Amino acid sequence: MSRQIFDGLVQFDHTLAITPALAQFWKASRDGLTWTFTLRKGVRFHHGREVTADDVVYSFTRILDPAVKSGAADLFASVRGAQEFREGKARHVSGLTALNRYTVEVELTEALAPFVSVLAVGHAKIVPKEIVEQQGGAFGTQPIGTGPFKFVRWDRGKEIVLAANSDYYDGSPKLSRIVYRIFAGGHWDAMYEEFQKGGLEDTPVPTRDYRRIVAEKTYQYVKRPMLNVRFYGLNTRVKPLDDRRVRQALVYAVDWDAVIEEVFLGRYTPANGILPPGTLGFNPQLKGYPHDPQRARELLAAAGYPGGRGLPTITIWSGSRNERVLQEHARIKQYLEAVGVRAEFQYLTDWPAYSKSLAEGKPPVFLYAWFADVPDPDNFLSKLFYSKSPRNFTGYANAVVDELLVKARREQDARQRVDLYRRAEQLILDDAPIIPVWHSNYERLFQPYVRSVEVNGLGDPYIPIRKIWLEGRR
Repeated sequence: MSRQIFDGLVQFDHTLAITPALAQFWKASRDGLTWTFTLRKGVRFHHGREVTADDVVYSFTRILDPAVKSGAADLFASVRGAQEFREGKARHVSGLTALNRYTVEVELTEALAPFVSVLAVGHAKIVPKEIVEQQGGAFGTQPIGTGPFKFVRWDRGKEIVLAANSDYYDGSPKLSRIVYRIFAGGHWDAMYEEFQKGGLEDTPVPTRDYRRIVAEKTYQYVKRPMLNVRFYGLNTRVKPLDDRRVRQALVYAVDWDAVIEEVFLGRYTPANGILPPGTLGFNPQLKGYPHDPQRARELLAAAGYPGGRGLPTITIWSGSRNERVLQEHARIKQYLEAVGVRAEFQYLTDWPAYSKSLAEGKPPVFLYAWFADVPDPDNFLSKLFYSKSPRNFTGYANAVVDELLVKARREQDARQRVDLYRRAEQLILDDAPIIPVWHSNYERLFQPYVRSVEVNGLGDPYIPIRKIWLEGRR
């Protein structure tokens, strides 16, 4: 919803290319360390005041403020002075400067090729300083931005209503208002039933009768790859998972294609690697690990566990415990037993507690999914596998991979970056710190009269609803 109420300096289009938003122009210095953004003149917040460079500096500083606890703070860590500000050693971020009313300069400590993409993410929106400071925490319940729609009201547990911003800099939206209906618990079946009655313009595709529903031609069915990967992480710091051969054996042991087809009705794309389709550097030639129980047995024997003898029970943790996950785990257990591996499953459905346990490196094996903040291979490979990354929950450390990732982050030539990331991905897969399972797909049903829906690989939050219009509805 933030994209409808707020704008950033730049934005992603439906192909994930970077296009202008509040910033009409931008340029980088030759060394890639200094970025200068020129704002559009005359763009106004919903309460009437013009947007200025000071608002941009304030908004980015706010993201870095530890008190705000923004999920995008680490994406701005390369801004000069960010660390000193976050540690309370400086009152301002030295790398954020308003050169004049319409010009912002951002200085970095290292030249990162995907930096401009960071400014298009959902968190990097521009807010009015005086309103945020006046409202404090209440700003989240009465937001004011520059976007194509204005906040009207929020009836908790029922709906959120937005109205068209007729003064939007890129033209008034086609729709006069948007109503977000709230379904407690996110029950897809209930949404689909309401959709069938004509009470909704769109709905997720329910799992019940999934194949029949997507085969029908009654509604518009939109499907495209999403930038994410679901996997089982293997804690490389604990025995016996510190042995690469054991980790590889676990990957070979399970027929993941069959699990996806039988348990999840084939609605996900099997993952041969880490990077999802549509990502820069995605390698369609990757073969991954086929289901090969004989190879799994050979690897276990080579590691000193012939037939699984002497191998301790493998404990697999999950933050989800729905019916299909339980079915998935039952099949995993059967596949592992077939090669001599005993497995048990533990569930911790309190997500903050589950995340804390991952950060502390406690689970030997854990189910996790990573959704891209930024549509760049660095957001997957460095986030999850760089040895010093706080998101490296497997404890994976490979000096060659680290070197490749650092070099790729600084490489400006796209072809060279792709080569570096593909080399790093192959090494990671060889070391098997994770078991890649699938990449999700965006799937949605729209009423026949809904027009001009644009979906990119980041999904619902990035749909430009201002372009949508309804043709002859009822």
